[in-house]
Amino acid sequence: MHSFSTFIPPERTLMGPGPSDVNPRILNAMARPTLGHLDPLFVELMDETKKLLQYAFQTENPLTMPISAPGSAGMEACFVNLLEPGDKALVCVNGVFGLRMVENVERCGAIAITVNSTWGEQTDLNAVEDALKAHPDLKVMAFVHAETSTGVRNEAKLLCELAHKYDCLTIVDAVTSLGGIELNVDGWNIDAIYSGSQKCLSCVPGISPVSFSERAVQVIQNRKTKVQSWFLDMNLIVGYWGQGAKRAYHHTAPVNSMYAMYEALLILREEGLENAWARHADGHAKLANGLAELGLELTVDSGFRLPQLNVVRIPEGVDDAAIRKQLLEEFNLEIGAGLGEHAGKVWRIGLMGYACKPRNIDHCLAALRSVLT
Repeated sequence: MHSFSTFIPPERTLMGPGPSDVNPRILNAMARPTLGHLDPLFVELMDETKKLLQYAFQTENPLTMPISAPGSAGMEACFVNLLEPGDKALVCVNGVFGLRMVENVERCGAIAITVNSTWGEQTDLNAVEDALKAHPDLKVMAFVHAETSTGVRNEAKLLCELAHKYDCLTIVDAVTSLGGIELNVDGWNIDAIYSGSQKCLSCVPGISPVSFSERAVQVIQNRKTKVQSWFLDMNLIVGYWGQGAKRAYHHTAPVNSMYAMYEALLILREEGLENAWARHADGHAKLANGLAELGLELTVDSGFRLPQLNVVRIPEGVDDAAIRKQLLEEFNLEIGAGLGEHAGKVWRIGLMGYACKPRNIDHCLAALRSVLT
């Protein structure tokens, strides 16, 4: 008979594309007593979490909340609420997560128009404007702010300006950017945005912060058809995540994970957004210098490189999987493999949130030096 025992994981250093190392304060928060999901004290925590999320996103949007599911559900929430069958959406694709946006558009019964840019390069703004001119009936323009598969930062502010010039709603993937680089929902007029808990917020996986502008809310409230997902229908969820003490039951929130989300956002507020962005930039500079000394090359131009997600070209003759396996088994260090077109060609080294600190960077460089020599 098979024998079962308590699972006790080893202590890894997580420097892949996510999840990132979780701050001990957040793990401790999760261990606190569970409250009911309609308990008045938990409702107060929901309100405080919402305020902290508004700070992180830099928005006053009333419809700002953490979805009780991973970032992929946040993505789907934005698309299913704003798109109806027959709508047209322009999607900027320069990596794996742009392709996932296309998939969401099509599953809504909408029509996806794509602007495809080279992986490892920014989305071409001229090509985007040409597409907007060619399709005057577009309802939505969607793009990834920080493309996790390639390490590229797209020009979110300029893309939003283009979208609104042609009267398009914007949907923005900020899964890897929130808390790591500059992001300003209200300043850039973003209509719908989603992120994840496990990247630069260094929270446990499983929560997806989202925010919708007043313009987006009007579109959601005036739909001709029902939102295809009951669970992600903002018209229903707002009754649970709305204002005031009285809440309508929608689902049982993952209470202890929400404790973790609150603590992660509180830590970000204590550090300050600008300080967090600067810390990620400093960590990237230290890592980039160390990688150069090892003869390793970053694939993305420094002008639009993500400091929190560093894509490294694998040297000729080096076995990708064997090196990552050795790092994990001998050094308890996780780095990420390439995705899509980049599979087997690059490693992705994350410097996200709590993991972005000199000790982790030194450990990563020393481990790479050991396994590569």
